[in-house]
Amino acid sequence: MPRPKISERREQAQQITSRLAQLYPEAACTLDFQNSFQLLCATVLSAQTTDARVNKVTPELFRRFPSPEAMAKAELAELEEILHPLGFFRSKAKSLQGLARGLVENFAGQVPGELSQLVTLPGVGRKTANVVLGDAFGIPGITVDTHVGRLARRWKWTRHQDPEKAEKDLQKLLPPEIWTPTCHRIIAHGRAVCRARKPLCGQCALEDICPSSEVTKN
Repeated sequence: MPRPKISERREQAQQITSRLAQLYPEAACTLDFQNSFQLLCATVLSAQTTDARVNKVTPELFRRFPSPEAMAKAELAELEEILHPLGFFRSKAKSLQGLARGLVENFAGQVPGELSQLVTLPGVGRKTANVVLGDAFGIPGITVDTHVGRLARRWKWTRHQDPEKAEKDLQKLLPPEIWTPTCHRIIAHGRAVCRARKPLCGQCALEDICPSSEVTKN
């Protein structure tokens, strides 16, 4: 079957995003943070674990190390102790200290508001950078995490497994002003309904416009 034209895919995307906005009007970042530095650290920590677990360790982390300057001078063993419940705590501790030092040495201790600068920091890729830009700076960004990538492929918005290629496909379909909230809504829908192993197609409000709605009816 030939791939739908870009105009048809945009129309379908508009229908889906409109319904998502109705289904999840309050969808937002589920990481707890008070400033851009905290969000940057929390997003780095969220790799290969849940936001809920990250939210359990960050209060103590930021109590002890409230700024890039403080974290840059931290004992690595102390960071590892705090992050131990997350798994991969040694590599995550190194990433946090590395990005803190990068902020101090290259950005005067301030989190930069540009993607090209954010991705120069240790442990910070495009996904993390787009989270920070969207939720801390209000700069539109598409965050292709596992949920966004999975649902985008099911909706035929992209064919790519590679997050950066998928991000470019989504940018062509969605207007920038809805990039950030739409990603939060896709994540919410992916967690609640369009699950990885057993999507609840029969209970999905998008069933009539989803090209993959026959995945399962159970």
